[in-house]
Amino acid sequence: MGIRVYELAKELGFSSKGLVQKLNELHVSVKGHMSSLDEDTAELVRHELAGEAKKAAPVKAPKTAKPPEKIVEMKVVTGKLPLSVKDISVKLQLSANDLIKKLMNLGIMASINYSLDEEMVNKISSLLGFRFEKELSDEEVLLVKHRREDAKNLMPRPPVVTLMGHVDHGKTSLLDVIRSSNITQKESGGITQHIGAYEVALPKGRITFFDTPGHEAFTAMRARGANITDIVIIVVAADDGIMPQTVEAINHAKAANVPIVVAINKIDLPGANIDNVRRQLAEIDLNCEEWGGKTITVPVSAKKGTGVERLLEMLVLEAELLELRANPTALARGAIIESKISKGSGPTATILVQNGTLRIGDVFVCGVTFGKVRSMVNDLGQRLNAAGPSVPVEISGLAQVPQVGDVLYVVEDERKAKELSGQKNEALRKAKLIPAQRVSLEQLFLQAQEGQLKELNLIIKADVHGSLEALISSLKELGTKDIAVKIIHAQVGSINESDVMLAIASDAVILGFHVTIDAQAKDTAEKKNVDVRMYRIIYEAINDVRLSMEGLLAPTIRETFIGRAKVLQPFKVSNVGTIAGSVVVKGKFVRTAEKVRLFRAEQCLFEGKLASLKRHKDDVKEVSEGMECGIGLDKFMSIEPDDIIECYHIEKIARKL
Repeated sequence: MGIRVYELAKELGFSSKGLVQKLNELHVSVKGHMSSLDEDTAELVRHELAGEAKKAAPVKAPKTAKPPEKIVEMKVVTGKLPLSVKDISVKLQLSANDLIKKLMNLGIMASINYSLDEEMVNKISSLLGFRFEKELSDEEVLLVKHRREDAKNLMPRPPVVTLMGHVDHGKTSLLDVIRSSNITQKESGGITQHIGAYEVALPKGRITFFDTPGHEAFTAMRARGANITDIVIIVVAADDGIMPQTVEAINHAKAANVPIVVAINKIDLPGANIDNVRRQLAEIDLNCEEWGGKTITVPVSAKKGTGVERLLEMLVLEAELLELRANPTALARGAIIESKISKGSGPTATILVQNGTLRIGDVFVCGVTFGKVRSMVNDLGQRLNAAGPSVPVEISGLAQVPQVGDVLYVVEDERKAKELSGQKNEALRKAKLIPAQRVSLEQLFLQAQEGQLKELNLIIKADVHGSLEALISSLKELGTKDIAVKIIHAQVGSINESDVMLAIASDAVILGFHVTIDAQAKDTAEKKNVDVRMYRIIYEAINDVRLSMEGLLAPTIRETFIGRAKVLQPFKVSNVGTIAGSVVVKGKFVRTAEKVRLFRAEQCLFEGKLASLKRHKDDVKEVSEGMECGIGLDKFMSIEPDDIIECYHIEKIARKL
């Protein structure tokens, strides 16, 4: 049983509004003074605000002697998500069959065991006159506590830098020079075989380098919610210039909204052309600083070490502008960047600590598994007792192998870790019953939120450059001040797994023109409900996008006047309420009118629905001008002679671009 916000406010000596503001500052999400808090969260709030309660301004008594208006409470139902149709029907005191019918009206075919996500539960509750409040899980309560600790004792932390680029353009060799160790020769053919993270000490501080095998891994982690990168280095060979894989890497970095630094490598080769690379970068909206843009480009030679020091200086400068902070005294939290089973150690994982300090003996939860830190080894093979923010370490002591991208966080004891792990396994099982919700051209209007700039993210793949450029040009022209068309990736070639992962991470629609889709990409798209559209005619693609954007535009509301009536005499009817005996003075009154207004001395006192329309005690569909009738208004009884009642039709007109 929880406690209302206004009850807790009274207990602590705050105003309801003041406590809501405090809760938001503490990252406790509440919708208002009627929201409920579970006992654990309430206790944490009492502890946090104990010192401020006495300072809180007293609630002032109203100046007038009028009794306070009674607050009409909407019934609140609470529960932990996801909820089955059966669960929600019990909470809403509605038969499961009736609820299934309601879902069918919303276009959802569901059985009694079908799981509903938060958006659907809110929609159903609103439809039936309830308000749903999600109960915080034990894990969410713990994470709220973590976030409060995160905000304290903030200190600068090293940046995390990811290297990406076309194969053989030298990103691993460049990292080798930076680390001053020969990792390239240890790897088969000079190609990175696994995701690694390496810490480098510099005179001005430390930098952690996250060396992915490609942008696919970078985006796959982002799709799982692990946003660990602060800066991306795009490595481009000065002799080859921008290659298709380079463009993919740049688009993936842009989609993640991460600052980009370009390292123009191999400047020692005879065919090197730095200006040509900068020109190619400008063509894909990466204008270098030397040409008046904002993108940092640094010519380097991994082979000779030329320009590497300047590259590191630029990274430190970029990190200073980002003002990266973390709390080293908090309980540790981080992301898994690699996992495996090691001989002798069992399940192991490489974790990048993002906040707090991880120590030997710490008990943790990681994804659906848990464990206790038995050992920690850094990238140089050195054993550590503690690892602070932005430090990558390989740990042992896990119950099972976690997934890359899982979040690890420290808890107080092993019992709590086992309990949270069990809850997460159960939540994962339920979540698998709910189809993944991805944006589609049909769903865009439903997913658009009022008052926000609406954006349509597109990934375009075409067979030739001419078709690709024609599509991009035509689609960009569809953008308006209300809707932005954002093409996050466009390239010649078939639709591949990388495109689908980018669509998942960026909530995008994939448009293919005269291309095929890889079997693996098709399988992933179907499993994750990614909207992939294939076209043979450019006009059809443009028309589909135009229609979806017109659906995104909030419709224009047009009121059409139907009729006006003057109240002659109101009279009360038992079990019904007040009925306005009226005469229609203009137009006609119809039972199907969507909106009715009552005016008294030109002041609108009621706006709502028509409850009934009668002539001589009979229900009628309409009453013509000059005829008398009885008008009932929905939940409004204060009707007086000479009041004016008007009825309207409401028309929603789809806006065109």
